[in-house]
Amino acid sequence: MSSITDERARTLAPGKWTNTLLLLAGSASIVFTIGTALQAFVIINHHTLTQMMILANADPAGAEGFLLAFRLVGCAYLIGNAIGILALRRHPSTWLFWLILAVNATQAAGLIAVPPEMFTAAQAEYGWPGTLPSLITDTGAALLALTLLSTLALTRTPWGQVRR
Repeated sequence: MSSITDERARTLAPGKWTNTLLLLAGSASIVFTIGTALQAFVIINHHTLTQMMILANADPAGAEGFLLAFRLVGCAYLIGNAIGILALRRHPSTWLFWLILAVNATQAAGLIAVPPEMFTAAQAEYGWPGTLPSLITDTGAALLALTLLSTLALTRTPWGQVRR
């Protein structure tokens, strides 16, 4: 099994879009790391979360436990996005492709999972800039995941590599 993997890895070479995809993914990972940190540790604080729960007609007594869980998930995305910065090395690693794709595809789910009350509470607390980290990170993650998936579908290789 190992020899098959080794042989297959040797047959892949950078394609027309490989460097561009690596630069895009690495640069986006920097932006998403910063956005995730801002969202998890600045924008969503106890006060903002309590306001969000009140707006959503939820019991604000659970805000502290929810905040802890939210920040733990945020830490997982921080780590995933920070690892994605390795794409800037421009070494088309298969495991890095799949990690970046998984992190961004699941982070994009925030577009659906984040309740609108979060944006209302964040805007009330910080003005319109309070909505940017979530909007940029989740929308950007969706666009990056779609770009990586499209390239994978077209080339049938990670990072748009070509078989040799």
